[in-house]
Parts: sequence; C-alpha cells; structure tokens
Amino acid sequence: MNELLSPAAEEVDARGAAGVLPELPGRLTEPLRRELIAFRRDLHMHPELGNQEFRTTAALKTRLERAGLRPRVLAMGTGLICDIHPGLGQEPADARAAGGVEPVEAAPLLALRGDIDALPIPDTKDVPYRSTVPGRAHACGHDVHTTVVLGAGLVLAELARAGALPRPVRLLFQPAEEVLPGGASDAVDCGVLDGVGSILAVHCDPRVDAGRLGLRAGPITSACDRLEVVLSGAGGHTARPHLTTDLVTAAAKLVTEAPALLARRVDARSGLALTWGRIESGHTSNVIPQRAEMSGTLRCLDLSTWREAPDLVHAAIDELATVYRAKCELTYVRGVPPVVNEPSATALLREAMTARAGAASVESTEQSLGGEDFSWYLEHVPGAMARLGVRPVGDRRGRDLHQGDFDADESAITTGVELFTAAALLHRS
Repeated sequence: MNELLSPAAEEVDARGAAGVLPELPGRLTEPLRRELIAFRRDLHMHPELGNQEFRTTAALKTRLERAGLRPRVLAMGTGLICDIHPGLGQEPADARAAGGVEPVEAAPLLALRGDIDALPIPDTKDVPYRSTVPGRAHACGHDVHTTVVLGAGLVLAELARAGALPRPVRLLFQPAEEVLPGGASDAVDCGVLDGVGSILAVHCDPRVDAGRLGLRAGPITSACDRLEVVLSGAGGHTARPHLTTDLVTAAAKLVTEAPALLARRVDARSGLALTWGRIESGHTSNVIPQRAEMSGTLRCLDLSTWREAPDLVHAAIDELATVYRAKCELTYVRGVPPVVNEPSATALLREAMTARAGAASVESTEQSLGGEDFSWYLEHVPGAMARLGVRPVGDRRGRDLHQGDFDADESAITTGVELFTAAALLHRS
C-alpha cells in the first residue's frame, strides 16, 4: 500500500446490519505526520498577511503537484483550489491530457477549506519555529488549518488512486480571512464554489483539548463589522466650553451611550454589541480640540439583526452627535455574517469524528462573538465549521487566539486530517 495510507483498511464497506461503522481508511502514517508538522512549522516561521500569501501559495502548489494533483491558483494571485476525483490516475489518456477533471455535473464536490493568512502582531513565543518576520505571526492557527487541508488532500489522493474515494473533493486554500469583509467573498467571485455541494472547515480552539472536537448546529460565530467615527466642530479654550463644540465630552458620551442606545433598539436575544477599541482627541489640557476619532467593532449573534445593523448604528450615532452639536462622519465597514452550521453538515462532522475517535471525542460548543468569513460560503452552499481542539491535555494556561504567545498542540493536525478524510469517505450528497 502507498506510504501515505495507513494499513487500517483498503476500502470503505457498507454499514453492517447493526449500524456499526467499520474501521475507515485514511489514517496518517508516521512519515506523513512528521512531514505535515514540518510543513506547519515552516508556515509558522514565514507568516504572510492577507492577499500577500505568495510563498504559502507556492509551497502548497509545489506539494500538491508532487502528489500528482493539479492545483489552480486563484485569480487574485494567492490561494488555490485542487480537485480530487474518484479514480485519480485511472482516467483515459484523453482525460489526463485535459487535466483529468471530471465534469462538474457528475457529482457535487465536498469542499474542505483552509485559510492561509497571518496576523499583523509579533510572535512572542520562545520556540524554534518562531516567526522570522517582525510584526507578523500565525496567532490564529491558520497554519494549522492549512496543513490539515493539505494533509487530508494528500491522503485522499492516494485513496482515490486505490479506488476507495466515493465522491469528489475540492481542497480550498483561501487568502485574506483576516481582512474585512474577508477573502472568502473574493474567492466565491473567483468561482471556488462552482460544482460544490457542501463545504467543511475547522478552526483552532485553545479552550478545547487536543484530540477533541467542538460542534454546534446553527450559529457558531458572530457577525462582525467595523466602525470609524469622526466628530468635528469649533474648538476653543477650556475656560469657555459654552462657546465651542466640546468634542471630548461629545466623544465620551458617544462611546458610552451608543452601545446602550442600540441595546434598547434590538431584541436582546440578538446579542448585538458595539465595542470601541480606539478613541483619540486633543493635544493639551487647556484646549478643546476640533476633531475626535473613534474606532470599534459591532458584533451580532443574529443574522436578521445584522442585516439591519448599519441603519440602526447610523441613526443612533447621528442622534447622539446632534445632541452635542458635533458634525459626524461615520464609515461603516461591512464585515461578515454569522457562521450558521447546517444540521446535516454538522452531523457529518460528528459522524466522522465519532468514527475516528469515538463519541466521547465530540463536545458541544457555544456560539462565540468572534467573526469568521467562512460564513460567506454558507450564503451559497450548506456546510459547517468545527472547533478543533489545540490545547495540550492538562494545560490550563489560557492562551487565546490573536495573542503573540498563541501556539497549538501539533497532534491536532492528525486529528484534523483524519476528521476530514473520514468526512470525505462518509459524505453522501
């Protein structure tokens, strides 16, 4: 058997009368496990920001081509897709000459998505694979996601050659997840979902132990938009605030009152939350400035409320600015809707994880207020995202995402690869 395949089984049998799943092929061998860890560490050492992932794209393309696959770089210049069809390597010569691509209408593809960009923050870990690029780090686990999808693709390609892949799979390596409104929207415009019937993804979760998976049907993340507010007006001496537009007071009132005002204009169950991250105004103690700036994010658990949010925010902020006689300029940057996991796709992930590690390896997870552009794919096709445990078992230090000391237990790569290969084997539509 090919060295990429575990000798566990060579074909997928039907369920027995008792409904018990047989052992599935698609386990990682030790050589491939070591290779994938090295690949992930190389990505970790060379993080690239959104839409600049040229080295990462090239590394993925080279490895997939070495496996006899035909990856295609996306039109925006970074990111790529790669299709794996049943009977890979067994096509007639004319089909191979044409790229060996099965017609789209033959069967809907199951897409496996990994995001490839990094964050503009410094890596503060003391590890041999620490980032070599100042001010950039894979602090959200995208290097793990990418490696998981690559590893799954390498194993599935060998299963396809062995005649053991029942349905076609698309590997999707997406750029710019961290850049609002997310590279997923651009990827959709590039046609990455053409022929796709459903899509799956994982996201690292440092609150879940390695070897485990967090699942939730329905909303699992929040919508996330960005706000930039500029207030302006006549400044002056602090001795005569009545002759000015007191922008410092106006800004202070706006940042405290706008969230409360919005909370009274939406259903409390929508989870709408406006949080400010920056406020800036003035240069000295006795001068009322002519300008104040604020930046923040608006998050929302409910899709229908998110669709109404821009109008609600504009109205609330304009009203408050008017009270303090400030001119207001609001830039509302649309971000991403919530990720809403489709029940059957969530069930597929549960079945796949159960087949690999037993029912006890799956735990329920809550809806978070984090945003994820995987939601744009789910506007077009059904799918689901799972939370991949990356916390070392017994470690309770509480490392979080988007922090310079974030790291992942690399055994999660094996868990993710075998989850995706099982999902591809169990996928029915």
